[in-house]
Amino acid sequence: MAIDLASKIPLALENSINNLAKNVTLPAYLSEEKKADLTAQIKVLLKSLNAQMVAHYYVDADLQALTEETGGKVADSLEMANFGAQSSADILVVCGVKFMGETAKMLSPEKTILMPDIDATCSLDEGCPADEFQAFCQQYPGHKVVVYANTSVAVKAIADWVVTSGNALEIVTHLKEQGEKIIWGPDRHLGSWIQAETDIEMILWQGQCIVHDEFQVYELEALKAANPEAKVLVHPESPAEVVALADVVGSTRVMIESVQNMPDKSFIVATDNGIFWKMQQLAPQKKLIVAPTGGKDGHCISCAHCPWMAMNGLQNLHDCLENMTGQIKIEEPIRLKALESVNKMLDFSRQKGLIAKPMA
Repeated sequence: MAIDLASKIPLALENSINNLAKNVTLPAYLSEEKKADLTAQIKVLLKSLNAQMVAHYYVDADLQALTEETGGKVADSLEMANFGAQSSADILVVCGVKFMGETAKMLSPEKTILMPDIDATCSLDEGCPADEFQAFCQQYPGHKVVVYANTSVAVKAIADWVVTSGNALEIVTHLKEQGEKIIWGPDRHLGSWIQAETDIEMILWQGQCIVHDEFQVYELEALKAANPEAKVLVHPESPAEVVALADVVGSTRVMIESVQNMPDKSFIVATDNGIFWKMQQLAPQKKLIVAPTGGKDGHCISCAHCPWMAMNGLQNLHDCLENMTGQIKIEEPIRLKALESVNKMLDFSRQKGLIAKPMA
């Protein structure tokens, strides 16, 4: 069934997102001595405050390592949310982007949720303003509204279901079996892939991830030709012509498990290069190659890294714990409404074994 490309991101909004990305202030360079000092101080603060870290695969390797060293969780957004909800900590420090902090607060309103830099956002979130998305949805009555986790709490409050790249296919398949029609937002590439896999009727909001949208098909073909033994792993937020070249299409967790479990010795990886730390940790003998994000005239061939994920660093992590800054706050009526769609996702995912069930 044809996909309805009814919504286009206005040029002014697209330019605004691009300007936000260009104007990101990244953490200052730290010497190894300074890193060691900050790491020691952070460990003391975490223990004294009964705080715990959760970190996404795309943040700096130093933060991923520290998260695991201190009993926290490095994961995709779905498992981050699940882990945080079950944590006995009084404070959760979310190393990622703002929608991840909001999800943690939705699930754990009694906890203090901190972020190293609360201005770390996401192009998918920024490209789907709640008021515009709600007006868009009202044009299509009789449809279930399914939104990707990479959205604000206000957009989640509009939705019937929230999904991640790790469970979207299963949830949409379930809705198809129920005879539903879907409004999907905001990532058009992920939505198109799911529509092609399920053949369900979907109306797509036209958002995109500024990292995954940059992967280049012709350069990837050349890289495949130069590395014929390498398997190609592609995140479904990538353009369809890039996805078509993949040996494996899937979420960050699926990609990591593929590197770990497949017998092949080398992989071309089309997602944020922050994922390489976990891949190399689990499969140190494997060769990992960054998929190209720039053409012949591009300034960067392999710079697939989210500028907002890069805003997380050891110094601002330390500062948010020491000064209790970067707190996530959500108005209770919005939280409760958004929580309905998030809880549907979590309950479904636990029933299907996609994430761990709550501890008794």
